[in-house]
Amino acid sequence: MRQVGYTFPGWPPVVQGVDWDVGEGEFHCLVGRSGCGKTTLLKLAAGLLHPDQGHITFQDAELRAPGPRLGFVFQSPTLLEWHRVLDNVLLPVSLQHRPTPAETERAQQLLAQLGLAAHAGHYPRQLSGGQQSRVALARALILEPALLLLDEPFAALDAITREELQDDLLHMCRERRTTVLFVTHDIAEAVYLADRVAVMDAGRIVEHIGVDLPRPRGAATRTSEGFVHRCAQVRLAMHMDMVAA
Repeated sequence: MRQVGYTFPGWPPVVQGVDWDVGEGEFHCLVGRSGCGKTTLLKLAAGLLHPDQGHITFQDAELRAPGPRLGFVFQSPTLLEWHRVLDNVLLPVSLQHRPTPAETERAQQLLAQLGLAAHAGHYPRQLSGGQQSRVALARALILEPALLLLDEPFAALDAITREELQDDLLHMCRERRTTVLFVTHDIAEAVYLADRVAVMDAGRIVEHIGVDLPRPRGAATRTSEGFVHRCAQVRLAMHMDMVAA
């Protein structure tokens, strides 16, 4: 992103002068207070909105619209209640053509990796919240996107399930070398997941913080000195933005 800005008609700017570089295979998290413009910026990165100012490039081309190279996971799983789990995962394929046996097998493999192989024939109402979130993740990965964008996908889950899903996400994306942009209001979640954390305030990215914790990450990471230090650094950056405002 280069000097990206966006304004809803009749309102002050929501995103202002954002510069953001994300390398291939990197995991970036975006944190900030409610209403600071995080979700709008993610929609711009996905091509769901078009910037009023600046430009966004992806794989050396200007990003103009969503496409199969991009996967998106929303705040709620948004599964189709009348479709079985396997059909929900295959939905992005079904919108283009009838799924091939190879694509169906890939969907089944994704479900197996996420511990849902036995639930492929179930309906969403038969799943827990965590299981529905795993289905949404599998659906986002079915087209093997180069870039995965997630908007607070685990916010409504209990702490243990959220941590399990964080580990699932890291494993799946590391295995596929998927580039990730992840929006969250949870500082600990951002530090645990990310290679870099961007702090947003009043429509601007005000600080980029590198997270050099070893990978793969696990339970010991969450109590390590480095983890606590990085969380404090992000918290301080958010607090300083509030004081400056």
